[in-house]
Formats: sequence, C-alpha cells, structure tokens
Amino acid sequence: MGKFRIAVHITPRKGLLDPQGNAVKDALHTLGFESVKEVHIGRYIILDIDAYDAIAAEETVTDMCRKLLANPVTEDFEIESAVHA
Repeated sequence: MGKFRIAVHITPRKGLLDPQGNAVKDALHTLGFESVKEVHIGRYIILDIDAYDAIAAEETVTDMCRKLLANPVTEDFEIESAVHA
C-alpha cells in the first residue's frame, strides 16, 4: 500500500448560471479587462490517500466526488493523475 496525492478540479456545469463567475467578470470589465468573455469559479481540492496503486486511488477519489465533493446536478469534476506522495 502506498500514499498517493490526487488533485480534483470542481467546476460549475456548462450552461448553468454561475453568479460568482458573473460577478468576477463584471468586476474585471469595470477594471478595463473587456476581453474577458466568461469566468467560472470552482474549487481545487488536494487529497492524500492510501491505496494499493494509482488506479485504486483514482477510483476512490472518483467515488468521493460522486458521493460528496461535487454536486452531480450542478458541477463537473476532473481528477488529475495520482502521484506518490
């Protein structure tokens, strides 16, 4: 068994309202950054877990995302490859 570090990016699902992203976009426009067309605010989570191998670690984190870390109705998640911690 080894220790693995996995990062998860959780973002609002495309096509859904993102009030935080819109507020940041509006603020950027106010500051003169008119080239910004869309802003999406998400979360970046780093997990250190014990697993037998990288595949098992990624499967465990996927299960965590589906059950708790990401809202399946409004958010998507992407898992970075597991690396030995």
